[in-house]
Amino acid sequence: MKIAHLTSAHPRIDTRIFLKQCRSLAAAGHEVTLVVADGLGDETRDGVRIVDAGGSKGRMDRMTGATRRVLQRAIAADATLYHLHDPELLPAGLVLKRRGKRVVFDSHEDVPQDILTKPYIPQPLRQPASLITAAVIRAICRRLDGVVTATPFIRDNFRAMGIRSVDINNFPMLGELESEAGWSAKQREVCYVGSLTVIRGIVEMVQAIGLASPGIRLNLGGRLDGADVEQAAKREPGWARVNALGFLDRNGVRDVLSRSVAGLVTLHPVSTHIDSLPVKMFEYMSAGIPVIASDFPLWRDIIERNKCGLLVDPLDPASIAAAIDQLVGNLELAQRMGENGRQAVLKQYTWAVEEGKLMDFYASICA
Repeated sequence: MKIAHLTSAHPRIDTRIFLKQCRSLAAAGHEVTLVVADGLGDETRDGVRIVDAGGSKGRMDRMTGATRRVLQRAIAADATLYHLHDPELLPAGLVLKRRGKRVVFDSHEDVPQDILTKPYIPQPLRQPASLITAAVIRAICRRLDGVVTATPFIRDNFRAMGIRSVDINNFPMLGELESEAGWSAKQREVCYVGSLTVIRGIVEMVQAIGLASPGIRLNLGGRLDGADVEQAAKREPGWARVNALGFLDRNGVRDVLSRSVAGLVTLHPVSTHIDSLPVKMFEYMSAGIPVIASDFPLWRDIIERNKCGLLVDPLDPASIAAAIDQLVGNLELAQRMGENGRQAVLKQYTWAVEEGKLMDFYASICA
């Protein structure tokens, strides 16, 4: 099959789009093109042809001009099946459908609910914007060939609309983040790798490391989301015990996990988080370190069933600090929980299962 993945917003080496989906499809023998809009030029990497539609100048250009440019490069690719990764590309999907192409949309998150948490949208406009977006997505997706989602919860939302959908979860690739360094190489450190925003708990994490036992440090992998977030985090006393590592490539992520005793995923209890399956949680598990996670029902079921971490109140820094102290102070417990999580990934939460589901979904659409 000739398959084209389209994104106007994500980086070309995005974990879900490129590292997992595109590379898996190319390895299976399909002809794969990835159309991006980052201004870094064309290239071929790991069997995937990457085509650049040109970088965007701000959010509005991304949502208007980038869509047009990506569509032009997508049409030139002349694929059999097109896989869209951004909501602003949905109108482009209708154009491709009119040209007789198979088109699927990948809902990485519950977009209407996600809008309700966007700080750049004025509070009075969020609810109307969410409702309008939901109506547009529903109308367009009913005219496409199917929807891929990042969680079963989002999948069920689309199925309730009568839209063919499958969940392709962001589970880890086996062995990618495992390190040869054993537990003897661990430092008195815990980590968080991902977007550093207020609703993802950056302030509470910094406060918690300030309350933890002396000598314990927090490794932060990622970029602080704007000047306001940076100021809020750095004004906390705990910032003196933070290793701010910036953006990390996959090798950098592996190195941080190899020296950390536990991984934090203490997201705030907003609607887009409560029913999510955060990739970082499963990456911590795949690396063999225990998870310190928000006490949400779905996450509680995973962590308690697999005995792979501790649950905390994400809005209570003292609760997070107590979990940090418990694991750093008891490496035998931490190692046992970490191994439990690794075994759970090997048996159930692995990308090898998800890539098979993706290819089966494509086959059913093109049959």
